[in-house]
Amino acid sequence: MNQVAATTDKVNLLDFDRQGLRDFFAQLGEKPYRAEQVMKWIYHRLEDDFGKMTDVGKALRAKLEATCYVGPPKTLFDKAAADGTHKWLLGMDGGNAVEAVYIPEPTRGTLCVSSQVGCGLNCQFCSTATQGFNRNLAASEVIGQMWVAAKHLGNVTHQNRRITNVVMMGMGEPLLNFDNVVTAMSLMRDDLGFGLASKRVTLSTAGLVPMIDKLSEAIDVSLAVSLHAANDELRTELVPLNKRYPIAELMGACLRWIERRPRTSITFEYTLMRGVNDQPEHAKQLIKLMRKLPTGSAKVNLIPFNPFPGTRFERSDADTIRAFQTQLLNANILTMLRRTRGDDIDAACGQLKGQVLDRTRRQAEFRKRLGEGVAHAS
Repeated sequence: MNQVAATTDKVNLLDFDRQGLRDFFAQLGEKPYRAEQVMKWIYHRLEDDFGKMTDVGKALRAKLEATCYVGPPKTLFDKAAADGTHKWLLGMDGGNAVEAVYIPEPTRGTLCVSSQVGCGLNCQFCSTATQGFNRNLAASEVIGQMWVAAKHLGNVTHQNRRITNVVMMGMGEPLLNFDNVVTAMSLMRDDLGFGLASKRVTLSTAGLVPMIDKLSEAIDVSLAVSLHAANDELRTELVPLNKRYPIAELMGACLRWIERRPRTSITFEYTLMRGVNDQPEHAKQLIKLMRKLPTGSAKVNLIPFNPFPGTRFERSDADTIRAFQTQLLNANILTMLRRTRGDDIDAACGQLKGQVLDRTRRQAEFRKRLGEGVAHAS
């Protein structure tokens, strides 16, 4: 972990969206349009060396060299799965690290981006949750994940797009790091950044109701809700945040989102776990819940549970998953089944685990339970 970049008093330009960069250049005594020149170099050509920005004047390049840097996270290792999925472990400060995952498909390439070191929530079926929480990522550390992946993949904005979609579904709850995540998503969307359409940038939340409302006013992106159960008792067990924002309040926020964006739909993520939430009665509850939303405004994304060491949950069998999906489809609920990708390198949904210097007791408690389980089994 000593490879992580040393702290510096220079300003990391990856921390600014377009307006922030224009304001910063004005503080330097430069014309704001110069910021946009530099922005093209950073995000279109993925250049981090001011000396190579040839259409920028020498005096300005020298000024930037003295006061700024372009600092994406350091790659500690990268690993490819048999199916082409790629995972990067990216070093942060003080021994922390997060993971980002690229999932290639015939018609698109999706990058899964982290928002926190660990996670402040404690969803019971998520590997990241067992590591506890250290801190929010800076905007530069969020957009920097995309910068590193784009550089590695040979992505060229507006030309050779290897990354066509970004999902804020990696480590952490994005809405608990609101300002930095919005700045990063602005750069993903900006034509001078990575230039993605609004429907191709998706934020997934466990259901922070007030922040969903705030997000709808702040930026035009797609919304995914990490649901996993359609009744409060079970959802509170799986997603403890539900105790604070129960399903009725969450659906109210979803309705307000749809009212503000009538031509968009919300994706509801539902991880299927054997004997927990995969039975016909669970599907009926989900159908009833989805019918509270306007027709065509919601779709369900079924996710087979991805096991990790120490978990008490198991993946539903294939027949149960197909029956669950069929029940929803027969009720005219648009339902997709997510194909598990990258599980041979622990890059599948719910499996991401970086390196977290836990500031909670959760990591130690999980390791204790895991040790007790191993001792009992032996």
